[in-house]
Amino acid sequence: MKFHRFLLAITLFVALPMPALFAAAEGTDSSSAQTAANHGEDAHGRESGHHGLPRNAVPLFFEYKVETQVFDKTGAPVMKDGKPVKKDKLIFAITNSMVVTWIVALGLILVAQIATKKAKLVPSGLQNFVEWIVESLIGFFEGILGAKLARETFWFFGTVFIFILFSNWFGLIPGVGTVGWAHGNPGFFHSEHLSAPLFRGVNADLNMTAAMALFFFMLWIFWSLKAIGPGGFFFHIFNVKGHGFTVMGIFLLLIYIFVGLVEVVSISVRPVALMFRLYGNVFAGENILETVMALGGPYFGWLAVLPFYFLELLVGFVQALVFALLTAVFTSLMCSHHDDEHAH
Repeated sequence: MKFHRFLLAITLFVALPMPALFAAAEGTDSSSAQTAANHGEDAHGRESGHHGLPRNAVPLFFEYKVETQVFDKTGAPVMKDGKPVKKDKLIFAITNSMVVTWIVALGLILVAQIATKKAKLVPSGLQNFVEWIVESLIGFFEGILGAKLARETFWFFGTVFIFILFSNWFGLIPGVGTVGWAHGNPGFFHSEHLSAPLFRGVNADLNMTAAMALFFFMLWIFWSLKAIGPGGFFFHIFNVKGHGFTVMGIFLLLIYIFVGLVEVVSISVRPVALMFRLYGNVFAGENILETVMALGGPYFGWLAVLPFYFLELLVGFVQALVFALLTAVFTSLMCSHHDDEHAH
C-alpha cells in the first residue's frame, strides 16, 4: 500500500497559509498572548473571568507585525495631536491551533511510515489496521464516485476524513484548551479561565476549516475541467442546448439560464457552508465541555462532563464523515455522470 499521496496531502494541509492570513485579518492588537494575560484580558480584549473557548486562535511563539495607518468610517485618516494615528497589524503568527495541526499531522505521518516501513504480503498489527482503514474508505468513496474517479481523488478525500477525525479527537484530550497562561499566574494549571491556551482544537479555528474548504473548491474546479472540459462544465450548469427557437424553446432557455445562475450561487456558497458547518459544530462542542467543567467545579467537573465528552467523540466522527461525504458528493455531481455516459 503506497501512502505517498496521503503524506503529500497531510503536508499540504500543514503548509496551507490560510491560518496565518486569517490571523492577520483578525487584527489582534495585543503584543503577545503573554502580554494579554498580564493585563487580565485574553488576546481579544475580553476579561479573563469569562468562561469558554476564545473565538479566535491565540498567537503564541512568533508574531510579525507592520505599522499601518488608522482610518475612520469615512475613509479619512485618524489624527491625534496633529499626527496620524497608527497601529500594529498582525501579518503572521504561530497560533495555538497551528501547533495542534502540526502535532496531528506529524502523528499521522509517523503512523503511516511505521505501518509501511516493513510491509508484508499478509499484513498484521499496525499495517493491518492502516490497510483496513484505507480499504474501507476506498470502498465507501467508490460507492459515491465510481471506481475510477474514487481512485484518482482518494488521496484528498481519504486524507481529509482521517485528518479531520483525529484532529477532532485530539481536541478532546485533557489539557487541550485548559493548559496555558492565565492572568496573575504565567505558569500552567491555573484554576481560572485561561487567557492564552497553549493548545486549541484544529477545527475550532475557522482559519483551518476555511483553508480546507477553499482547497477543496480549487480541486473541484480542476477535477471538473479535467473530466468534462470547459464546455462541458459550462453546459452542465447552463443547459442551453437543444431547446429550439420556438416560443416554448425560448421560454425553456430562459428558465435554464435562471436555474444556471442559481446553481452558480449554490456552488459559490458550498465552501462557505463547509467551513462554517465544521467550525460551528466543533467550536460549540468544545465550548460546552469547558462550560460544563467550570460549572461542575474542581471536584465534580470531570463527572458532569462525561456524557458530553462521549457525545463529542461521536460528533467528531460524524463531522469528519459529513465533510468528506459532502465534498465527494459535490465532485460526483459534476464528474461522475461524464464517466457513465462514456460507459453507456
